[in-house]
Amino acid sequence: MTRAVANRGESLRIEGEAVGATVVREVPRRVATGEARRGAPGERSASPLAEALRRLRRSTTALFGLAIVLLLVLVAVFADVLAPQSPTESDQAATFQAPSWEHPLGTDQLGRDMLSRAIHGTRVSLVVGVSSVLLALFVGVPFGLFAGYYGGRVDMAVMRVMDLILAFPIYLLAIILMVIFAPTAGLLGTAKVTGAIAIVRIPIYARLVRGSVLSIREKEYVEACRALGVRDPWILFGHVLPNCLAPIIVTTTLGIATAIIVEATLSFLGLGTQPPTPSWGWDLKANLAFIQDNLWLSLFPGAAIFITVLGFNMFGDGLRDALDPRLK
Repeated sequence: MTRAVANRGESLRIEGEAVGATVVREVPRRVATGEARRGAPGERSASPLAEALRRLRRSTTALFGLAIVLLLVLVAVFADVLAPQSPTESDQAATFQAPSWEHPLGTDQLGRDMLSRAIHGTRVSLVVGVSSVLLALFVGVPFGLFAGYYGGRVDMAVMRVMDLILAFPIYLLAIILMVIFAPTAGLLGTAKVTGAIAIVRIPIYARLVRGSVLSIREKEYVEACRALGVRDPWILFGHVLPNCLAPIIVTTTLGIATAIIVEATLSFLGLGTQPPTPSWGWDLKANLAFIQDNLWLSLFPGAAIFITVLGFNMFGDGLRDALDPRLK
């Protein structure tokens, strides 16, 4: 006679009588119940998104970059509360003051508090960087989808326009566009800078998406959709685009850092955000003549640009590693 007896929840004890003696064998529960063949439920049901999030949580680089980005977002949102003084109010009696308790980052040639300008400059840089990249994304991605999916004359027409834009160096084209737009102060000036940077970035997303679509449009599931009579817009936005999201997300994150640098460069050249609107690039330009005697005037705006770009780059690198299926 043979019977199975549970042993502390860890294994099954199989007892049998043979030649007047009791034979006891310890069999692991997973083997006895067949769990070893089926695999753990968590492992079986893990999705690609869950795997990507797991790798992202394990990436020190990505978490550190994400912490910097979240801190910058909080500073930009609560700039009015965090800034100790007005970023545009001048005080001729307090010009070129060194960092102190009253002015932690000192004051500039007009007596404006540099800490307040740096805090409000975060808002301008993030708004321009994120808005320009999103605008380029919403224009470039559809162009890339249609060019890669339909090919032929559509592909030829779209890609020639993109090649024409890419023929200009990114900074040269941005400068030309800002000269055409005529930079101004305030919200309108910020919108002009955003539009100029977005136009420069459109070909990057169009070419990226087109390359991904060319490798996806011949897949079996796309052919099955066509055979079933599914309309092209649903195939493009319901099946093709989701499979292109990984490189788009990574490029978007890294593109924000590039857009912030371009905005700072344009402002440094006097073609970007105009005073009195706080801008890190403009503060670098305005205080460059006084850098020998007042180093902090250019040090802190430059450090703000460095930290912001570093945060987005580190987060983008972590996303790229997490979303790359070859690193599983």
